[in-house]
Amino acid sequence: MSYSSKTKSARIVFYIQSFLLDVFFGGYLAAIADRILYPYLISNVTASDPTSVTFILYGTFAVIFAIFSSTFDFSLSAKILGKPLLGWQNSVAQNIAWIIGITSIIAGWVISKISPVDFFSVQGLGAAKRLFGALLTPNLDIFDAALFAIIETIYIALIATLIALPFSFILSFLSARNLMKNHPVTFTVYYCIRLITNITRSIEPLIWAIIFSVWVGIGPFAGMLALMVHTVSSLTKQYSEQIEDIDTGAMEAIEATGAHPLQVIWFAVVPQIMIPFLSFTIYRWDINVRMATIIGLVGGGGIGSMLMQYSGLAKWHEVGLIVFMIALIVWVMDYVSAKVREALV
Repeated sequence: MSYSSKTKSARIVFYIQSFLLDVFFGGYLAAIADRILYPYLISNVTASDPTSVTFILYGTFAVIFAIFSSTFDFSLSAKILGKPLLGWQNSVAQNIAWIIGITSIIAGWVISKISPVDFFSVQGLGAAKRLFGALLTPNLDIFDAALFAIIETIYIALIATLIALPFSFILSFLSARNLMKNHPVTFTVYYCIRLITNITRSIEPLIWAIIFSVWVGIGPFAGMLALMVHTVSSLTKQYSEQIEDIDTGAMEAIEATGAHPLQVIWFAVVPQIMIPFLSFTIYRWDINVRMATIIGLVGGGGIGSMLMQYSGLAKWHEVGLIVFMIALIVWVMDYVSAKVREALV
């Protein structure tokens, strides 16, 4: 392909990307104005349920907005993608960015139903005082059971991390672009693994715990499986990004000797990534300990199950002890993992 053809193709791709992004911006502004700004701030009524006609109108406005932006060259998307804008076009694009930002903040405030009046009301402050008073006077009668549950939580996180390690290690090489881009088959494998790990990582461990609680039953095994799945996808991403950032000089030197691709990876890639891999792994175990306290709320075992039980019964003195133990173990894990990572790095 000639240079002019490549340039033309790049311009077409740039135009399509900027146009689609402008369509998104236009549709977003239309939806915010119709669903939040007008009903809540202007007419002070609850927005009606959207219909197919509503979405058609949003889409029409979005396309018109994108056409005007590209025709008159004040496209915010083009500016974001790197095209320099001058004069009034640049001012218009900046104003559009400000409008999007300000309307997003207003929409967030409205959707979150922020109410300082309720927060500082006498009734609310009184309830908070009673709650924190109970939490700060923990009931030590359940200390033995809570201690066993917190130990169970730590081991759930540990086993989930250990089982995830070999899968993450192997998948990280298969999802590293610099190692997989040289052949159509390997590049396809790269995209497939990236897609799968992105999907599994986007699903929170809490949801995985619900899935596995139905699959294998409520208990620590379901919690461990939930953490393992999320750990595999998260570590695969972190490991692969570290592989993509390695110095390629060692790889080129070993390739020049006629070494097999696996030998190149073992002798040129692995030595550069072991310390970061260990640091990522320890940090992930730290994260899993924190997550293990949450997945217990949906049947994943550990201290979270006790927390759900006593909070459901409004036994706040018992909840106070559990919260104190969770905070203590999280602080200890954070301190230890930080010291280990400092030693490794």
